[in-house]
Amino acid sequence: MRVVDVAIVGAGFAGLAMAGALRRAGRDDVVLLERAADVGGTWRDNTYPGVACDVPAHLYSLAAHPHPHWTRTFAPGGEIQQYLRGVAEREDLGDRLRLRTPLLGARWDAAGAVWRLDTGAEPVTARSLVLACGRLTEPHVPAIEGLESFDGPLFHSARWDHDVDLTGKRVAVVGTGASAVQLVPELARRAAHVTLFQRTPAWIVPRGGEEIPRAERERLAAHPGDLARLRAQLYTEGEQRFASRSGDATASAAARKVALDHLHAQVTDPALREALTPDYAFGCKRVLLSDAFYPAVASDAVTLEPTALVSVDGSVLTAASGAHHDADVLVLATGFAAAQQPYADLVHGEEDTLAAHWSDGMTSFGSTVVAGFPNLFVMNGPNASLGHNSAVLMAEEQAAYVVRALCERDRRPDRVLRVRPEAEAAYTDEIAAAAASTPWLTGGCRNWYVDERSGRLTLLWPGTVQAFHERLAGTDGSEFEPARTPVTGSIPTHPHG
Repeated sequence: MRVVDVAIVGAGFAGLAMAGALRRAGRDDVVLLERAADVGGTWRDNTYPGVACDVPAHLYSLAAHPHPHWTRTFAPGGEIQQYLRGVAEREDLGDRLRLRTPLLGARWDAAGAVWRLDTGAEPVTARSLVLACGRLTEPHVPAIEGLESFDGPLFHSARWDHDVDLTGKRVAVVGTGASAVQLVPELARRAAHVTLFQRTPAWIVPRGGEEIPRAERERLAAHPGDLARLRAQLYTEGEQRFASRSGDATASAAARKVALDHLHAQVTDPALREALTPDYAFGCKRVLLSDAFYPAVASDAVTLEPTALVSVDGSVLTAASGAHHDADVLVLATGFAAAQQPYADLVHGEEDTLAAHWSDGMTSFGSTVVAGFPNLFVMNGPNASLGHNSAVLMAEEQAAYVVRALCERDRRPDRVLRVRPEAEAAYTDEIAAAAASTPWLTGGCRNWYVDERSGRLTLLWPGTVQAFHERLAGTDGSEFEPARTPVTGSIPTHPHG
């Protein structure tokens, strides 16, 4: 059986970034497995009305694939999906990209020093495995009494049913996170009426942004240096936002004032304004961007129910306040299974599954490698998310780390990298110390950055992108155990596979 050097699971931003980094490093013995029929990850799956990125498009793109042709400051989801298709084409993946190929299981074979992957078809054997499965892939459906009794169309925002005509319908939306803030203004224009169930209000700041004129797009295409300078400017602006998100008193107070001024300017009714005002620290939950949400909620087209949906009986929805609302269509904008990654049950290392290893919350070294799982790399995994800048930047830093680690792997007689448990524990303690006084842990809210099983910050990196770059670039291989003597009869090795 042929052994591939690196198998990557997932063809969204992270998977494509990883494949590109390997190709540029001269490592072409790669397969990229994607369960769906197309690349794109979250931008393939999320097609709800109004879906767009809340990071400026020229920064929310891969450094190796700058794109001067974005039509808006904050790109619509469909445009990002087209961009990722273009990236896949330019990377010339050919038959190395295997669509409709899900990961059903992965097991470390110590005797062969390889990962054996079950895809439901031809098995894949790889020396190293990169999980680029995303963290916002599996919709979270809350446990709501009688939800299954709803007698109209019911779906999650990440699995939008475009066959449902919303014209003249009473639509209920559960949740006021990033998807709902984009979705509700669109529904207010289409539906007869929208009822919005809000468990917790969000801090919302002005979005700004606009359509990018054709002349500007052509100028950026003709002058790559200008595009690079724009990207650098946007990066700097993003890094500057870290202070307000992480609890710096002056920066947080200034940002909080911007958010409250925005609310007061767009919502005149005092009672509604109070219901939309968060009672927790700025930055504790994801800060949202919108110029359209507050006007929609303040209009006659939307009713804000300022408590959670607790039960469903046919078309009648009951809130925690005791209020009853009728609906023809029910949309769950309730987020994703982020803290407990769905793929973790599928991956079996030297002793147990990732899910078991992470039973008290995700841990790693460098947010990328995990003790007990040799030659395994996790993109978008423990503490690799951001609340202030482009997450694509983090994936690129991880990809660069993986390339360096593979070089270290190839220098070893056994060609195996095993993370020292002590290194993982020290990194986990390092994260905990950096996060201890931040709003993510002390701000008085529940957020998806923290694993409720342990109370640890497991999703978010508690620092700047530059700090993450320095942390990974500063590694010297000492995070790995010394090489072991190769097992006699193991699968023969070849350079790059």
